[in-house]
Amino acid sequence: MASGTIRYWAAAKAAAGTAEEQYEAKTLADALDRARERHVERPEFARVLLRCSFLVDGEPVGKRAHDSVELSDGGTVEVLPPFAGGCA
Repeated sequence: MASGTIRYWAAAKAAAGTAEEQYEAKTLADALDRARERHVERPEFARVLLRCSFLVDGEPVGKRAHDSVELSDGGTVEVLPPFAGGCA
């Protein structure tokens, strides 16, 4: 079991009601399941997670199955909802 930090950005932060929290989990899937359980009173949170992409220790998860992405002790999971914008 590893422990570290989950950081939420933009809509994920709003849906979670916090910018970050700690995880204790072996895989990204475990960490996200536990986060959903912690925020069960905020149903939008689970919906936002379905649209998010993730970085684990700075590396994109991409299309990998979340249960195959192992987390490191002291690591960081970044939860990035889709967003639009850029420079004009």
